[in-house]
Amino acid sequence: MVSLLRTIRSMRRVGLREWWHQMQYIGDAKSGQFIGKDQFGNRYFENLNPEEEIPALLGRHRWIDFAQHDFNATQVPPEWHAWLSHIRKDPPTEDRVMQNLSPPWKAPWVENLTGTRGAFKTYNTTKPKYEAWEPKVSARGGP
Repeated sequence: MVSLLRTIRSMRRVGLREWWHQMQYIGDAKSGQFIGKDQFGNRYFENLNPEEEIPALLGRHRWIDFAQHDFNATQVPPEWHAWLSHIRKDPPTEDRVMQNLSPPWKAPWVENLTGTRGAFKTYNTTKPKYEAWEPKVSARGGP
């Protein structure tokens, strides 16, 4: 639960429109520095202000604002996931190792489409070994 003072402070820092967006989609009032944007349009933020966050809630000072409203975890590319999870110290926009790790010929990250209309569905092109029985209906002889 967000305290009233923190909510008002966040409203003043980010503006009423962004605050309403955060409350609808993130469920928390946060203000921080914009770090970067990925290929899906997701925005990444960080707040290193120690007075803003409660020290008992470690790991809540980096967050993502998804571009799509029906989001899932596969929409976060691996390099940004490493930054969000504190595996990498610097974000991919500043980390030279991460920039050199991904060669230009590599295909871009694609989200997992399982459970959506874009999911991969296999189909069989071989002839079945047996065919289903279909009854033959003959006409009845009438008087």
